[in-house]
Amino acid sequence: MANNTVETLIGAVVLCVSGGFLYYASQNADFGGGGSYPLSAQFFKADGIGTGGDVRVSGVKVGTVESVALDEETFQAKITFAMRNGVKLPSDSSAKIASDGLLGGAYVSIEPGGSEYFLEPGEAIEHTQGSVSLLDLIGKAVAGTN
Repeated sequence: MANNTVETLIGAVVLCVSGGFLYYASQNADFGGGGSYPLSAQFFKADGIGTGGDVRVSGVKVGTVESVALDEETFQAKITFAMRNGVKLPSDSSAKIASDGLLGGAYVSIEPGGSEYFLEPGEAIEHTQGSVSLLDLIGKAVAGTN
């Protein structure tokens, strides 16, 4: 009888811990329930960016990369992303491809501008900086070129 009580208590603890994990995951995961609006940007180089990647402002995730495609007229990478509703970006904001570290993944980093006008859904961020390759930088340093 005491054995059944112990097993029941352990089962209850496991269920409570599992419920806690589910609650934590639901609060921190981006299930798309809050709504979003599309923006885009074009980059000369977009190494490491893929569908589902992060879009961040000041290190905080505010969107998700929806597509990466080649613009056949300009030969630039066109990245379309979904921004979380409520995050309004000034029209003179800039975007760059940033890295989580030497071996980390890439993400789109947006630096808000100072304009009093905001980007509307479907518009493009004009000021961009593509990804920087660590191997290219090392090669230039070794060769002594700029």
